[in-house]
Amino acid sequence: MTQYEIAVIPGDGIGPEVVEAALRVLKECETRYGLKINYTFHDFSADLYRRTGRKITAADMDEIGKADAVLFGAMGLPDVRGPEGLELGAQVEMRAHYGLFSSLRPVRLFAGVESPVKAKNVDMLVIRETSEGMFAGLADEHEPSNESASDRMTITRATCEKLFDVAFSQARARRKRGTPGHVTLLHKSNALRSNVLMEKVFDEVAAKNDDIGSAKFYIDAGSMYMVTDPERYDVVVTENIFGDIVSEIAAGLVGGLGVAPSADVSLTHGVFQPSHGSAPDIAGQGIANPTAMILSAAMMLEWLGERREDDDCAKAAQSIQGAVESALATGPRARDLGGTAGTQEVVDAVVRALPA
Repeated sequence: MTQYEIAVIPGDGIGPEVVEAALRVLKECETRYGLKINYTFHDFSADLYRRTGRKITAADMDEIGKADAVLFGAMGLPDVRGPEGLELGAQVEMRAHYGLFSSLRPVRLFAGVESPVKAKNVDMLVIRETSEGMFAGLADEHEPSNESASDRMTITRATCEKLFDVAFSQARARRKRGTPGHVTLLHKSNALRSNVLMEKVFDEVAAKNDDIGSAKFYIDAGSMYMVTDPERYDVVVTENIFGDIVSEIAAGLVGGLGVAPSADVSLTHGVFQPSHGSAPDIAGQGIANPTAMILSAAMMLEWLGERREDDDCAKAAQSIQGAVESALATGPRARDLGGTAGTQEVVDAVVRALPA
């Protein structure tokens, strides 16, 4: 039996609540499917920074990076900001430190969940580049000014090649479970020099993967199509800040961020967290929807299973996904999905739906 070491960072707001919910499901899977997982907890929350001035360091990340994966809740508080005026978020530092160039953000319209658009079969994977793009200059020297400010967008061939390899690989894997097997690039090469390079590299990688269909749209038109015709998309890949935006549009199509998981991965490291934020306005009330966090935990098990060729891990991941789907179809449903259930009721329903 393989033992997995998981670093857990609950974070702020509803982060600790949804992490606790996901851990309950994971521990149930340990019992049912013979997994062995050891959890190590770390506090690098914005609240810690507010109280002590301490935030995550390179040494901290080196230590955390020894784990097999990181399970991350939600981080950040609107009124807690660093000297440069930005909200605290250890996930940004971890993306840079571990080279997490690809954020996988699947969205699927589950039975029992209403969509605000006229579509019945929304099932797409948005892949957001997370190491460069419009976030490339976060560590640049910055002179505070009330008159002007700028941010740097940088695109490199090396990162684009890795990113698009992941996109076509994911499309090929998804096709095995019934999706079209198609990759769409959303870009802005008509106005941004960096995106001219991105488009060129995409065309090169697409030519090497001609068994998978591909398309390209400018980000503005592509965002419109996401709302007017979401069923056209299978795998969507795009630049950092574009991906940040369109992944939330995609989540809105399937019930919101409460059902939107994510995985920030490199070739060696993985950080798994819900797409939603810390939602401090509802923290401590027991009403947060834990579904996205639970699905993120399932993505973690799937990733570990692939890396270790561990069938038990893969089975547990599939069981969690199926249990979530069953619980959403029958209820009870969380409040953000139109129901009345609190966090604990949702977790109970998912645990009950886990196959023996």
